[in-house]
Amino acid sequence: MATSVQAARGAARTPPPGESPALTWLIQWIKGHRQMAGAIAAVIVIGGGLAWWNALSRSRVEAAASERLEQARLAFESHNYPLAASELSRLVENFSGTRAAAQANLLLAQVHLYQGQGPQAIDLLKRVAPAVGRDYAAQAYGLLGATYENAGHPADAAAAYEEAARRAQYAFLKAQYLSDAGRARLAAGDTATALSDYRSIVSGTDSTPTVTEAKVRIGELTKGAGVP
Repeated sequence: MATSVQAARGAARTPPPGESPALTWLIQWIKGHRQMAGAIAAVIVIGGGLAWWNALSRSRVEAAASERLEQARLAFESHNYPLAASELSRLVENFSGTRAAAQANLLLAQVHLYQGQGPQAIDLLKRVAPAVGRDYAAQAYGLLGATYENAGHPADAAAAYEEAARRAQYAFLKAQYLSDAGRARLAAGDTATALSDYRSIVSGTDSTPTVTEAKVRIGELTKGAGVP
């Protein structure tokens, strides 16, 4: 008798119509492993709580960093560059890894430029551009190109502009950076690469003003041979 009762208890439950076999198996497994199921549920709850807390903390840090960035931006727009540099440096140090810190690095490079500190701007941008994040990479490399160009290093400027074009998320920005790269390549005496940059604009974008300019440059460089 006991054997038949145990067999009945151990028999698989017939799933109601519409219930999946997987759900039926899960219910049966939980009933047979209540202690383990409770431990798994506790881990899931704790993990979810930690994820929620981390997200909340991250949001608070981002908000605080954004507030500090706005204060530094006010100093920058007021042409108080020493104060802006101080505020931006502290922001980058205290809120590393935030979006505001990435923007602060780019603004700090501009502060260096306005203060006549080109080498410091170049060093900063070379360090942060590769790791600044997808949203700011093109801007960082574009600024590095402009900084190199102002310092009289057209070949380095062209390479930075070309990297900015590769990182650009919009066609019109890609075209503009390639146009800047073409100009810098010509200044460096590299006509072949300048032509390549201009031809990339013509073949790869529909930004009419930039395409028109690129076609003019190609015509000038090829003496009217045009775009192949």
